[in-house]
Amino acid sequence: MKFNELLAKPSGILKNFTKNNKIIFLDPNNPDANTISDKEKIDVILSPSLYWVKKVTLPIKYVRDVKKLLPSLFEEILPDGSYSYSVYKEDDEFFIFAYEDKLILDTFLSAGISSSDVAGVYFAQSELGYIDGAVNINETQSIYVQDDMVVLVPCCWIEETGDLNLEDVILSKHKIALQHYAHIVDNSSLYKIAIVLVFLVVLLLSEITITSNKTADLLEQNDEIFASYKLKPTMMQNKSMLKKYKKIHTKQSKIREHISSILKFRLQGSERLSELDVKNSTLSAKYSGASTATLSRIKNVFKSKKIKHKLYMQDKILHLEVQL
Repeated sequence: MKFNELLAKPSGILKNFTKNNKIIFLDPNNPDANTISDKEKIDVILSPSLYWVKKVTLPIKYVRDVKKLLPSLFEEILPDGSYSYSVYKEDDEFFIFAYEDKLILDTFLSAGISSSDVAGVYFAQSELGYIDGAVNINETQSIYVQDDMVVLVPCCWIEETGDLNLEDVILSKHKIALQHYAHIVDNSSLYKIAIVLVFLVVLLLSEITITSNKTADLLEQNDEIFASYKLKPTMMQNKSMLKKYKKIHTKQSKIREHISSILKFRLQGSERLSELDVKNSTLSAKYSGASTATLSRIKNVFKSKKIKHKLYMQDKILHLEVQL
């Protein structure tokens, strides 16, 4: 036998060299009809009860262009739900499909099938079109091909020729991928969420840009202030300088306050303020001709203000020393 003849007969000798996954037919009415063992990889052919299908002729050449139209081509016949869509072309006609991912996944669960063990998911329409006559899939249902469409009907409607045999099925390339979360958020909601997220990203980028510009302006103003007031280059140096000037300011404020108190004293007769001086941390005042009564009045004033002071008479001169 020639090599080209081997290629032309996939169900013959060449098939023996190919390791195929087990193929099962999945229908909600017979979820236990196929037993999966040893976690083997399987290919699943979906019963017509798990999808909607239409054969249409369209003035469109490419499948990719038809995909954009699928929701509108089904909108009048589908019940409420979250649907995914698929399409393939045969000759000049398109077979278009609508299906609920959640319904199929729930049927997997009922049949004891793990999604991780499923190698491929196919429609009965694309895989069982070879059937001649009717075959039953369980005690109450049969499938057969009518006008190129794989149809599911009650057994009593038609005479079967036997049971469905999947051993010799050669799967097509029309495999679909199930969306595990399609039933939670539909595509329209995803688009809305995406628009909101894009808006938030743009808003965030705008805020970052505005903040960055404001920061640059503040830094520029900061540099101008540093240059204008001849400040030190580091904050630590400037804080040290500020502490020093605060200390000087406090001392000068006390000096002004104490001098004000001294100048407000009302002296009697020949009493005079003969000297007023500041040395280091001491403010000194001398009164000539001051009496004992004046000494007492000055003492009471500074005591009432809780100002540390020293008051004494020496050579008829009243000496006042105030600690700053």
